[in-house]
Amino acid sequence: MSTARPTKLGEAPKYAIVLFVLFFAFYPLFVMFCISFKSNEQFQANPWFFDAPSEWHWENWAVAWGIVKNYIANSIVTAVISVAIGMVMVVLTSYVLARYRFKGRNIIYYGIIASMFLPGTAATLVTLFWLIRSMGLVNSLWAIIIVSSAGGQVAGIFILKQFIEDIPKELFESAQIDGATHLRQITTVVLPLSGSILATVAIMKFLGVWNNVMLPLVVLRDDEKLTIPVGLLRLEGEYVKQWGEMMAGYAIASIPLVIMFLFTMRWFVKGLAAGAIKG
Repeated sequence: MSTARPTKLGEAPKYAIVLFVLFFAFYPLFVMFCISFKSNEQFQANPWFFDAPSEWHWENWAVAWGIVKNYIANSIVTAVISVAIGMVMVVLTSYVLARYRFKGRNIIYYGIIASMFLPGTAATLVTLFWLIRSMGLVNSLWAIIIVSSAGGQVAGIFILKQFIEDIPKELFESAQIDGATHLRQITTVVLPLSGSILATVAIMKFLGVWNNVMLPLVVLRDDEKLTIPVGLLRLEGEYVKQWGEMMAGYAIASIPLVIMFLFTMRWFVKGLAAGAIKG
C-alpha cells in the first residue's frame, strides 16, 4: 500500500509559518538599516523604508563609528578574556566531577546546580559593587572580566559533565597507560571529542558578556573604558536624539556578532544537536 505524498497545498501552512517568523525576525533589522541613512526629518516623514539613494546620509555611519569604535574594542577584549578564563574553569570542573568519585562530589555538583536559582546581577548589585570597590577595581575593565569569568558557568558545567561521562572510559584508561597526566587527558581526549559542545557554551557566554549592561553601567566611569551596550546609550543624546546616528551605531555594534555567528554557526548547531542526543 503506497503512502500519500504531501501535496504543495498541504505544505503551504508550514511555509507560511516560516515566512511569518522570518518576517518578524528580520524586518526590525531592515528598518534599522533604513533609518541609519536618514536625517531626523527623513525619519519622521518615512521611517519604514529607504529614501532615494541620492538622499542617503552616509555621514551617520562615520559619526557612529567614531563614537562606538572604542566601545567595541573594549567589549571584544572583555568578552574574549572572560570566555577564555571561564571556559578553562568549566572544562576543569566538569572533568573532575565527571571522571572521579570522592566524598562530597554530589554535594559540590548539586550545589553548583543550585546556584542557578540565586539572584542575578541586578539583585546583588550593591554587594557586588562593594566587593569590587574593596578590591580597587572600580572603573577598571578587569572588574567586568573577573565577574563575567566567574559567572555563567553552571549551564556549561552541567552540559559538559554529562558529555564527558558518556565518553568511553577505555579512552582515558589507554591514555593513563601511556603515561598521560590529567591535563594531557583533557587536551587529547576531552577537548577533541567535545569541541562542538565547548563552542556552543563559549558562544552563549560570549553573548552574555557582550550584552551585559548593568554591571558596566555601574562600575565603569571613564568614557574610553565603556563597553558597547553602555556606550550606545551615549548615542541617544541629552536633548535631541539623532535617529540616523543611533541606528548606524546599533548596526555597527551588531557586525562583530554577525561575523562570529557566520564562522561558528556550524559548531553551534552541531553542539546543540550533540547536547540533545546526549540528553
